[in-house]
Amino acid sequence: MPLVNSYGSKWRLLLCTLLICAVIVELAYCQKDALKQKATPGRKSKPSKNKPEKSTNEGSSTTTAKPKTKATPAAKAQAFLTQVLNRGKFKKVGETISVQTGDTLELRCRGKPVQWGVPSYLEEDDEGRLRIVQHERYGVLTLVNTTGADTGEYTCYPMYCEDTDCRKEYDKAIKVFVFFPDPQELFVPSSDYYKAIQLRTNWPTVLPCQVTSPEAKVSLHREFPPLEVAVDGKEISFNVKKGYTIHRPRPYHAGALYCVASLGNLRQSSTKYMLIYVNYPMAPPAPVIQASSSLVVVGENLRVSCSVVGEQDVVVEFTWDYPGQQIGRPLYTQESVTPVGGGAARQQSQSVLLVDEVRDVDQGTYTCTAQNLQGAKSVSATVKVVPKAKPKKP
Repeated sequence: MPLVNSYGSKWRLLLCTLLICAVIVELAYCQKDALKQKATPGRKSKPSKNKPEKSTNEGSSTTTAKPKTKATPAAKAQAFLTQVLNRGKFKKVGETISVQTGDTLELRCRGKPVQWGVPSYLEEDDEGRLRIVQHERYGVLTLVNTTGADTGEYTCYPMYCEDTDCRKEYDKAIKVFVFFPDPQELFVPSSDYYKAIQLRTNWPTVLPCQVTSPEAKVSLHREFPPLEVAVDGKEISFNVKKGYTIHRPRPYHAGALYCVASLGNLRQSSTKYMLIYVNYPMAPPAPVIQASSSLVVVGENLRVSCSVVGEQDVVVEFTWDYPGQQIGRPLYTQESVTPVGGGAARQQSQSVLLVDEVRDVDQGTYTCTAQNLQGAKSVSATVKVVPKAKPKKP
């Protein structure tokens, strides 16, 4: 019996030892597995705070909430212009469109609100043919019973409004030139038989030979002597929406000119344009003033000259301020224009102020102002009046 008990005690001791070893091995295995989970990507880990990510231009499926911001004018939809056709169809317009005379022109411009610009012929429409309506999100221009005279530029101006104050956004204006082909009128009708136009040396000149059909062929002609004017695209160019442009006017461009349009068997002439050459100066005048003497004796005569040397054919106007004005002394001047020698064509314009029998009131500052189309400039001279010397007693 004691042997049995001794054997059982040993057996229980062995089992306990094995059990403890198994527990230690299991704990070691669990710890090793936990370490592997931390080191291996794609497995779950403890939740952590999300850091903000930098935005990129690449496509992404993440939906990150963004703070709301107020809409700015730049974020608004751009305005665009469409033509309303029959049966409710719409067509986005280009630079030009053609509408047959007698048909209705209907343009729709997106914007809230918009304003319209029309050819000057229609600005004072007294027949009720032109109608403009502003809807909630767009404006509509409708023109009925159209004629060739309606040919011209139509403009939609989006409006920028703050409270009740609205202004046109000229930089966002949308323009379309509309032709109304007329089988009887190739040129846009005008009540003027002759039209005078200045040829300015510093500004391009436009001869508005506007045709009602973009298909018409147009040429430029001189009345005397009768000949066709060459159009090279540089000195003179043609645009079907504007007419002929003389880019750098010269004296030989002056005279009576007109346009001729032909389409099929129809050939017509335009209004005659009387081109008048005006030599515009390059800069304001630079006058020079000089008195015959800065010291004048009472009773003597005084001459104060003011002269300007400048481009030929440039008109210079002179005005004077002088001491005698204060008592109503009249102004006497002599003006002249004389050519100046040299390579360039130049001239001297001069104004001479004459004061006869100088008195004490003529003493003071004499100011000459010379003015041309570019501006004015003043110069002054001071004159002192002294009494006559008393004759010596014998």
